[in-house]
Amino acid sequence: MTEQFSHETVLLHETVDALQPKDGVYIDGTFGRGGHTRLLLSKVSPNSTLIVFDKDPLAIAEAQSLKAEDDRVQIIQAGFAQMAQEIEQRGLSGQVDGILLDLGVSSPQLDDARRGFSFMSDGPLDMRMNPDTGMSAADWIANVREDDLANVLFQYGDERFSRRIAKGIVMARQQQAITRTLQLAEIIKASHPKWDHKKHPATKSFQAIRIFINGELDELDAVLQGSLKILKPGGRLAVISFHSLEDRAVKQFIRLQANGPELPPGLPVMESSIEKLLKPVGKAIKPSAQEVAVNVRSRSATLRIAERL
Repeated sequence: MTEQFSHETVLLHETVDALQPKDGVYIDGTFGRGGHTRLLLSKVSPNSTLIVFDKDPLAIAEAQSLKAEDDRVQIIQAGFAQMAQEIEQRGLSGQVDGILLDLGVSSPQLDDARRGFSFMSDGPLDMRMNPDTGMSAADWIANVREDDLANVLFQYGDERFSRRIAKGIVMARQQQAITRTLQLAEIIKASHPKWDHKKHPATKSFQAIRIFINGELDELDAVLQGSLKILKPGGRLAVISFHSLEDRAVKQFIRLQANGPELPPGLPVMESSIEKLLKPVGKAIKPSAQEVAVNVRSRSATLRIAERL
């Protein structure tokens, strides 16, 4: 029997309402366990189409069950970096009414020790969103150069002790292969001279390795750029991020598309000639105190919304 893991959908109503669901074509770029998708289906018309993307085979299995109940659902097993290409192949470029992205790792992925995302329970050191493709975290750690490892920990985890931790990992792997999550977590803890005792010392390092292994920031950049081709005028983009690197990328993208490219001072360019492709909708939205009390993992979430011009 397949083990079940619970998932609390973050900023559920705020995100779905931001898309102004009605009659049209909508995309859930990160299906997960389908919380946002199910609410969207309840709000769009019977003639609407809802296309869902996910790389995780377990998420796709959940999506297949939903499709059996509602034929408005179309499923694409791919990362959202391929969204623009997949939508173009279906002849829907420039015809989509809304795109929803719930970034990062889902609770079922974190809670399932077999996926290797968590430093709180022991499992194989994998961390791949799709365990059937790409290099696992264990394989990468077995071969990565110390300097490259330190750079990843610093760049994607903002880990100030990245060099000490990288050195500790490299020394440890010379004695024994690092293949388990708790094994890596203990090595990081032993290498870490100081940490906030409200957080596990491996928090930032595990985040950094996961982001790198899955190419998450590159994928985010690809889907943000692709959204400009996918959305129709008036179509909405709603993105939930969970750490500063993601949120900064989303914020800067929306700002750039809303203001147009930066031009040298004094360049004789009329405002009307600057191409502006998006407008921000409201301010960034954070979970309510009530939501955080129910789901502590929601505390770092930030929702940003933009509309295609």
